[in-house]
Amino acid sequence: MRDRAIDLCGAEGGGRAPDMPLLAAGDRFAFQCAGCGGCCRGREDLVLSGYDLYRLARRLGLPPRITARAFCRSYIGAVSRLPVLRLAPVRAEGNNCPFLTGGRCAVHEARPLACALYPLGQEITREGKVAYYFQNTGCGGREVRATLADYLAAQGIPEREPQDVLWAVRCMALEQEAPFWEAALGPVILRRFQAKLADALYYRYDLARPWPEQLKENLAWLAGERARLEEMQQQLNRKKR
Repeated sequence: MRDRAIDLCGAEGGGRAPDMPLLAAGDRFAFQCAGCGGCCRGREDLVLSGYDLYRLARRLGLPPRITARAFCRSYIGAVSRLPVLRLAPVRAEGNNCPFLTGGRCAVHEARPLACALYPLGQEITREGKVAYYFQNTGCGGREVRATLADYLAAQGIPEREPQDVLWAVRCMALEQEAPFWEAALGPVILRRFQAKLADALYYRYDLARPWPEQLKENLAWLAGERARLEEMQQQLNRKKR
């Protein structure tokens, strides 16, 4: 699958299918799990949020940028026009997740949201409303039965949900702005801005400080950088006249 077909919201043209019902907190669902790590193999769609990368970087004791270079692939999404970061499978090891070791996750306590939720999916609206749905795994093994609320609690989702909502809402707002900065900036200046955008979303974090306040600070910094680059572009345009 080509890189740009995987965007911040998942596969291009994807989303929740009709056979993936939304679940209320008390709704029960069941799936089978053999504990084999099969869901960590052959995956090209594990997109990370800035919060996911921050948690992985803290777990590994590495700066976010170094963590991303070592374990991820980055590009500009075809739909969102925002930087996308996803885990890069290790092809020499059967296209496995880079953190799959001996059939187990080496970073389980800091695993990305998509992994913590599985086999559930998450939807977040522009207003910050969250919903969850079930995706049938088709796996064998022991049967797991749970209510939505109990399963989310067991995976630590309620504790991180405010950060996931903050990320999604801010990214959706940036996606709305993308056509305007693409129209205002020439190719060279646009690439500079996209690099700063990636810094703000993924890399410009002090791992000793809480993530949410830093994302907000980073986006305020980005607004200033965008204004500066747009002025630079205007100066270049005047010189060409």
